[in-house]
This record gives sequence, structure tokens and C-alpha cells, in this order.
Amino acid sequence: MRKPKSRNSVSFLLFFVAFSMTFLVDQACRTQSEERDTNGPATQTAGEEGMVLVTNDLDLDFSKHKVTFIELGADRCIPCKAMQPLMKEIAEEYAGKIQVVFYDVWKDPTPARKYAIQLIPTQVFIDKNGTEIFRHVGFFAKEEMLSMLKEKGIL
Repeated sequence: MRKPKSRNSVSFLLFFVAFSMTFLVDQACRTQSEERDTNGPATQTAGEEGMVLVTNDLDLDFSKHKVTFIELGADRCIPCKAMQPLMKEIAEEYAGKIQVVFYDVWKDPTPARKYAIQLIPTQVFIDKNGTEIFRHVGFFAKEEMLSMLKEKGIL
């Protein structure tokens, strides 16, 4: 039995719309990725306090701070983006006490393997001896994070 021609037209139209949406989403993601320099976490160079250290260097010096707050995520991940303002606030408000580090595990998966993460964002807190003291997966609200840091005697 033959299908009516109008059904073929509708199928083509649906295919075209789906293809167009895929193209537009891809373009939006590319544009967003290119804008990362202005919208991503503030980067820190050696010696700067109060800023988020965006790096792929796994040899961090934990001894200079009471705790190192490591965010393992990606600059294009929605929950990870939601964490970025909180990371900046923590870095600024607790400069000298808390070192804040961001690893983009989509650009370099090595930190994800080192810290054995399965989902992003994941926050790992390391004491000055290099021992993991706490781990959280998903968006971590600032109030909850500060409460945990107080319970652990860091704040």
C-alpha cells in the first residue's frame, strides 16, 4: 500500500527541523565554549590568593592552606557552571585558608582518573597533609559546604 504524499512531506519536514535544531545547538555550544575566557572561573597564576586556580597540573602543594577545595567538572556542564560563582566566592572570602582548584575533565580526563570520579561536578576536599577529608557529587550549595567545613574544624 502506498503512503499518501502529504505524509512524506511531513516526515521530511520533521527530519529537517530535527537536523536544524541539532545544528543550532551545536553552534550554541561552540559559541559558549569560545566565550569561556570571559565567563569561566577566574584563573590564578602562581602566588595569587583569592582566585580559583584553573589548571591541569596534578602536583598541587596542599601544605600552604588549611584545605584545598578541588572542583572536577567542565566549563560546558550546567551544574558545573552553577558552581563557578560559589568557587569564586569561597576563594575570595577564605583566601589564605582555602585553596580553590578547578579541573576541566572534559578537556583533560587525567584528574578524573586520579580522583576516581564518576560524575561531574564532584568536589573533593584535601587537607594540608594531602589526605581527602570529604567528597560531594553534584551541585554543592555554599551554606552546606560552609557547614561541612565548620564540622570538620576548618572554619
